[in-house]
Amino acid sequence: MTTRAAAIDCGTNSIRLLVAELDPATGEATDLDRRMTIVRLGQGVDRTGRLAPEALERTFAACREYAEVIRGHGVTPDRTRFVATSASRDAENRDDFVRGVVDILGVEPEVITGDREAAFSFTGATRELAGQEHLPKPYLVVDIGGGSTEFVVGDDAVRAARSVDIGCVRLTERHLLREDGSGRKVVDPPTPERIAAVRSDVDAALDLVESSVPLADARTLVGLAGSVTTVAGIALDLPEYDSEAIHHARITIEQVAEITERLLTATHDERAAIPVMHPGRVDVIGAGALVLLSVMERVGADEVVVSEHDILDGIVWSVAEGG
Repeated sequence: MTTRAAAIDCGTNSIRLLVAELDPATGEATDLDRRMTIVRLGQGVDRTGRLAPEALERTFAACREYAEVIRGHGVTPDRTRFVATSASRDAENRDDFVRGVVDILGVEPEVITGDREAAFSFTGATRELAGQEHLPKPYLVVDIGGGSTEFVVGDDAVRAARSVDIGCVRLTERHLLREDGSGRKVVDPPTPERIAAVRSDVDAALDLVESSVPLADARTLVGLAGSVTTVAGIALDLPEYDSEAIHHARITIEQVAEITERLLTATHDERAAIPVMHPGRVDVIGAGALVLLSVMERVGADEVVVSEHDILDGIVWSVAEGG
């Protein structure tokens, strides 16, 4: 018997919705609606410790749109799960965020731990990889978000997981932004010294991850989220963003290195002109690509398997299976 459920993943950079028809008996899922909105909820959180009023309003506007979609598919609040990740974990005024979401959607957002976030990501990314012998286990799933990046190693279940604060928005705001004289922050392009500072933060975070997650055991690297899928779209030279072409694409470390160099030496306008580039990722994609490259170098991965299925899919399955 199938069940219809909705999942919302609210991260530091984007908020995403998945409404799906799920069959727990067969493991099959049919997407009814999948969409993403860049809201930059984590704007300034690393510096101020608070969610900015304008960031909250952008997020609530997306929630109002999603509420209409969910109702249109006949999904009730008890079959809807809203998960909030890094930015809302860190913010002093997260209660304002919670109240706004409840008023709009009738669902209380769950501000989950990094470990729980990693488990959802692992389930969503690997559920459909079972039986693919050319992608041997254990998997290392790396979910590069806006505020944090999750690392999880596992076979059929999670062995170990760790979340660290090296998301693409956080690293960009910390190291790659500068004032242009009019108060506008720009990245156009970052200096080698600023790029080195990002590298230093990422390397330190990877040291922390290796203290509890056996990265060296992994035989297949699976990369998730917008930074990874955008790099894949560039590597595939797509004329526009194409989820089907990107899903399960295998991108080599040489391609990732070349694209990372290109992104970090390009101007804002040059990055914006890339056909697969979402406008909300233009200023943060360089940091995201550098995180991916650093991970591949650290674990010795020749390639990354790119997945369009991630934490959102893990969340919606948790609704269907009561997890």
